Amino acid sequence: MIGYSNPPNRPRSHREFAMVSPVVELASVRNLCQQCGLYKLCLPVGLGKTDLDQLDHLIKRRRSIPKGDYLYRAGEPFTLLYALRSGSAKTLLQHSSGMEHVIGFKLPGDLLGLSAINGNHYTNSAIALETSSVCEIPFTQLESLSRTIPGLQHHVLELMSREIQAEHEKVAVCSKLSAEARLASLLLTLSDRFHQRGYSAQEFNLSMSRSDIANLLGLAVETVSRLFTQFEQQQLLLADRKHIKILNMHTLSTLVEMIQ
Repeated sequence: MIGYSNPPNRPRSHREFAMVSPVVELASVRNLCQQCGLYKLCLPVGLGKTDLDQLDHLIKRRRSIPKGDYLYRAGEPFTLLYALRSGSAKTLLQHSSGMEHVIGFKLPGDLLGLSAINGNHYTNSAIALETSSVCEIPFTQLESLSRTIPGLQHHVLELMSREIQAEHEKVAVCSKLSAEARLASLLLTLSDRFHQRGYSAQEFNLSMSRSDIANLLGLAVETVSRLFTQFEQQQLLLADRKHIKILNMHTLSTLVEMIQ
């Protein structure tokens, strides 16, 4: 979904997103950072060419992750942060009983593995929801580099803070909102995230399964399927398999505001 040099002027299918060309050297084409998950680590702190070169040298180039493969597993030694360049992923907790608890969906531009910074092991697992590509960032080297580049460490902390905030918001949604409001909240959140990346806020693909959505929201799969049908009947959206077109953003927002 991210990995080309010009900003998109139309929504692209996930298949198109997965077929982007190889990553160009960040140091040689600076404007590519604006289309990359590393943008939040680089340009906001005003890096010069020398600093960009240093960051560029420690980044391991794009690695393809097939659908269903793990980026990392909970309990594995923490060595890398992952910048998602195309595709999507889910993060989850896996219990000893075999049960899984989905805790988030990641889109291009997101960094994965941040929760492991506090320890020496990954605290959750991450699985590609479709063929995806990532840049790997060795954390030890990034940490050393942050001591010489003013502001870099601050932005890593800022990203961690955003993750904590998102987790708190998810807990609030699942504890205070009705089933209808939970699904509406997820759709609006995804809409906003796609919009931030330069894509349509009204029309996008859901790479995650209904089962994953139900797991994240604390609902039964049957409830999620019923709600999608209900929202279609209410002309709030159109759902064609994984393709979603929001027809009434205002009413969806109203549902979320009706805390029960």
